[in-house]
Order: sequence, then structure tokens, then C-alpha cells
Amino acid sequence: MKSKNASKTIIVVPTYNEKGNINTIYEKIFRASQLSHLLIVDDNSPDGTGKIADGLARKDKRVQVLHRPGKQGLGSAYVAGMRFAIEKGYRNVIAMDADLSHDPANLPRMLELSEKYDLVIGSRYVKDGGMVNWNARRFLISQLANLYCRWFLGLRQADCSGGFKCYRADLLRKIGMENIFAKGYSFQVEILFRAVRAGAKVIEIPIIFVNRHVGESKLNFGELWQFFLTVLKLRWRAWLGRV
Repeated sequence: MKSKNASKTIIVVPTYNEKGNINTIYEKIFRASQLSHLLIVDDNSPDGTGKIADGLARKDKRVQVLHRPGKQGLGSAYVAGMRFAIEKGYRNVIAMDADLSHDPANLPRMLELSEKYDLVIGSRYVKDGGMVNWNARRFLISQLANLYCRWFLGLRQADCSGGFKCYRADLLRKIGMENIFAKGYSFQVEILFRAVRAGAKVIEIPIIFVNRHVGESKLNFGELWQFFLTVLKLRWRAWLGRV
């Protein structure tokens, strides 16, 4: 089904050393949603991902590339992409990974639901959702992180840390991109928390998350520590009435 929102949508894909995935994700995105636009936010990837992205932009006017001077974090890449989308007047902003862990086949459903909801979350933890190629350690970390978010922040969503989301641009304006402080993976929980606090109408749909086959994961102990601190900081700011 083609959504009437597709032509008003931009898909933001941050990249850092994703040369093995960028062409495939490009093809899959436009196979699923031909009318959408794609913004690749590249942090000066040493492997030449940015140059490949420029090649895609030259051959396809639906593709745009935002080059940044160096690796600045996943969260800051999404904020840069969202600011771009707001400035250009897009109605919807979809955030997704470049490593093929998020299946673009879900895009039409997300866009359809964006007509009624401010935020559509591709969830690993609702009925029919799940993960592929995850080891027990990563699954446990993810479960504990979501429990931690729900307990400390009072969130009701099953998947608080997932990165496959469709936002209404009006919601992003209401949140205010200048208010986002998380630079890394913890951005995912911060923007969800701020969306809920802003009164967003949120829905989760099941997705199957497939662990990357090409390239290396950017998740490390430092990112996990920042996630822990971000949740505490959000709780403190909410108590002070600053969120």
C-alpha cells in the first residue's frame, strides 16, 4: 500500500564505516518506499562511505548527503538529520540504521500509521517482534536496559532503546532538537522520554531485528555507561521540571 505521506517523508540514516551496507540499504529503502527521500549523515567515514553516498546522490535526486567532520555520535547524527528535515519542511522523519538490522519492508506500515500517531516505534519486544543472530549476553543487556528505562522513567513502551522510529515533524518541533543532550545510543531513550512528556501519541509495531552481517558494531562499554547516566539525568531533570 502506498501512503499519501511517503512523498513528505525523509529517512535519516547515519553512517560510519558502512561501505559494505550503504548500497544495499539504499536499494531496499526505495524498493519499499519509492516516494520517500533519503538523507545519509556521514561522519567522515575512513572507509569511503561518504564518497559512495555522494555517488548515490548524483544519480538519484531523492538522496541527499550531510557530511560531518568526524565521528560525533549516533544521537548527534540523528539530531542533525532531524534539524535538516524540519528546515526543509518534511512532514515525517524516519530514523533507521545503515547496517540492515532494520528491514525497510516495514516502512509502508509505519507511514500508514503516521497518519494517526505522532511516533511509530519498530519494536523488538511486542508480539511477533524479535531478534536474529543475537547472543545471550546482548539479549540480556537489552532487556535490562529496557527494564531500567521503564522503572526509572515510567515509560510504558516495550522497546525503549530501539532505533527504528517514524516521527511526525511537528512532534520534533515540540520537543526541540536544541534540548537533546545525548550524543550516542542513549539518544534513543532520551527522545522517547521527551516525546512521551510532550504528550505524543505513540504506537509500537513488531519488527524482526537482524544483527549486522557486514562491518562492526559501534556499541561498547562507554556507550552503555552513557546510557546509564542519561537515564539518571533525565529522571533528575524531570524531577526539577526541566524536561
